Amino acid sequence: MPDVTVAIIGSGFAGIGMAARLNRAGFTDVVLLERAADLGGTWRDNSYPGAACDVPSHLYSFSFAPNPGWTRSFSPQPEILAYLRHVADGEGITAKIRFGAEVTAARWEAAPRHWRVETTAGTLTARFLISAAGPLSDPMIPGIPGLDTFAGTVFHSATWDHGYDLTGRNVAVIGTGASAIQFVPQIQPVVSQLTVFQRTPPWIIPRHDRRLSRPEHWLFRHAPVTQQIARAGIYWGREAYALGFVENPEIMRKAAALALRHLRRQVTDPELRARLTPSYRMGCKRILISNDYYPALTQPNVSLVTDAIREIREKSVLTSDGTTHDADVIIFGTGFHVTDFPAAQRIFGADGVSLARRWSAEPGQTAFRGTTTAGFPNLLVLTGPNTGLGHTSQVFMIEAQIRYVIGALAHARRHGIDRIEVRPAAQAAYDRAVQRKMRRTVWVTGGCASWYLDARGRNVALWPDFTWKYAWQTRRFDPSSYDLAASSLPAAAAPAR
Repeated sequence: MPDVTVAIIGSGFAGIGMAARLNRAGFTDVVLLERAADLGGTWRDNSYPGAACDVPSHLYSFSFAPNPGWTRSFSPQPEILAYLRHVADGEGITAKIRFGAEVTAARWEAAPRHWRVETTAGTLTARFLISAAGPLSDPMIPGIPGLDTFAGTVFHSATWDHGYDLTGRNVAVIGTGASAIQFVPQIQPVVSQLTVFQRTPPWIIPRHDRRLSRPEHWLFRHAPVTQQIARAGIYWGREAYALGFVENPEIMRKAAALALRHLRRQVTDPELRARLTPSYRMGCKRILISNDYYPALTQPNVSLVTDAIREIREKSVLTSDGTTHDADVIIFGTGFHVTDFPAAQRIFGADGVSLARRWSAEPGQTAFRGTTTAGFPNLLVLTGPNTGLGHTSQVFMIEAQIRYVIGALAHARRHGIDRIEVRPAAQAAYDRAVQRKMRRTVWVTGGCASWYLDARGRNVALWPDFTWKYAWQTRRFDPSSYDLAASSLPAAAAPAR
């Protein structure tokens, strides 16, 4: 028998949610493997100044664990992390986490039909392995020539150096994505000179954030249905955005007009405004929300640089126009390894080939329901290929996948099954359907390159449809799409554990 029935990699939203629902379904023999010393995943790591969610609080939370105490309509990072800790404690999950246990290799062993998982804290075996590492877990720092010669301080927004005082420093920020537009306004008032290096301007719309009132908190606590109504309203409002993303990208013209009005109001200098105006269709890259990023760029101690970086020197950054930009510290806001999924390099399937190598072959990253891959029995991936979102809460998709995984494990327990592997034909057909739907989306037709796309130009990150359709597809486990092998024990005698 394996040491545990289920091993989960990661203790962020996906890992905690998965473990909580497993526990409620009677699967108590579960362990979570966490490389850090605390839970929280993305919301533990991204503690940079101004870190907050860009999805409204009531929707960016578990449906089974509402929080009536959110202080704002868009939650700041400390509150989200506190929420995850509260859920983990309340659901009895914290005690199941092995901290400091980074997975270095996970190998499928065919004869005993289990996963052998090697970690920095020891080795264990598990009947089922669930990857909940998430796509935003490994920071991406571009290989800029000369970076290793820089004499100052360097860090990524996801590994913020809180011990380094930025006061009076010359700061270079490389990248203008979702993290940068949050921390740039926070550090601008204290630095001596802030140089922001922009490759492509993002589309930015106003952030309609506000403090939630006492009457609202009272209602949410004493009449929980009001919070459910608020959540439903936010969900369907956000779901309507998908019309422009996946059905008719021309709809994005109206949203673009809103964004351009926002830019004109906040940036009066026509030359700066021109450099901040995107040339691609709105939605092709992630749409950002901010009220203070544009004003920060107009301050006298801020320079926006759009020339490409040629190299980094000991105390400066050199751009393609020959200009040298002095820097005491470089902060990268360059996102994460999303389409290359670093965790896949450490997972080895039935033939000894890594998941990363399997996905590097044609057609690329694919997974049935975004969750299972042929050649990797009993492996279930949360936030896998084509399950990301560009318009609403990722937690909704995570919960849909969790329900599907619970269905698979319940089916296995009920029928004494100890090996579940998706059929290659089912996986291929599913991928064709996803990519066929993808052709009409703004992410393909919008005329930009983004982190949604892999090296082949395929969008392997996002779900190309309404989220309710994904939830419908994953509402129950579909055993006909899988090769299933029963244990030597009859179903009635198979241990549920």
